[in-house]
Amino acid sequence: MANGHLADSILSSGGLSNGLAAPDPPGGGEVDTDGILSFFASKIAPILLAVLGVIFIGRASKGEVSRVLTSSAIAIIGLAFIAGAATLFFVGESLIDVVFK
Repeated sequence: MANGHLADSILSSGGLSNGLAAPDPPGGGEVDTDGILSFFASKIAPILLAVLGVIFIGRASKGEVSRVLTSSAIAIIGLAFIAGAATLFFVGESLIDVVFK
């Protein structure tokens, strides 16, 4: 009997789309990319770099200097790729306008 009343109230209120669904976000569904990038740059990147530093120091103290240099080079190349991607993210639209003008 209770399920019947629940079903009647859902159907009379317009179904699931009007009664139980969440409303659209106020920004029109846009993602705050600046906030996400600043969060990663200020919180996540320093932690990852600290972890890499601890790993490199631990390996160097064990005498694995060649592995440390190889890992450091890979990390630096990776950071260069990340910086290039971030640059393209910010200036990509203006580059497209210049190329296809």
